[in-house]
Amino acid sequence: MLLPHYTLRTPTPADADACYAIETSAYEGDEAATLEKIALRIRQYPAGFMLLEIDGRIAGFINSGCADQVALSDSAFKELVGHHPDGRHVVIMSVVVHPDFQGQGLAAILLHNFILRMRRLGKHSMLLVCREQHIALYERFGFAYQQPSASAYGGHSWHEMVLQLR
Repeated sequence: MLLPHYTLRTPTPADADACYAIETSAYEGDEAATLEKIALRIRQYPAGFMLLEIDGRIAGFINSGCADQVALSDSAFKELVGHHPDGRHVVIMSVVVHPDFQGQGLAAILLHNFILRMRRLGKHSMLLVCREQHIALYERFGFAYQQPSASAYGGHSWHEMVLQLR
């Protein structure tokens, strides 16, 4: 498969609406972050937010926060409560590709480059919760399955995964 020409970049506040549109097109119901949460993540931790563009259009993104102590079931962290940019552990909140661009390997490009960025920043580990159908994707990038999550975010069951970066 030929991958499209793409650009990776850090978002600006002006990107919040486009990211929100992608988030709501790819996640079900309450799973999607609000526009306010996305704008907050861009403002408070731009290093933890990576956009992938194709022909000037945002096709997908990853966003995260950091902490020294992580409880993946803590829904307040999605609003960056407890976030500290120098925290050792990265918590991924969204890995999302617009439906028009799915199936082209873009999530893999985002993950690969985001992992490299976090290693360069000296982070110790990367954690996330995902739906069951995405476990294999994250395992391909070295994430290890931990356990079912206590989180019922969006009314769904989730699974905790971790990647050691050091």
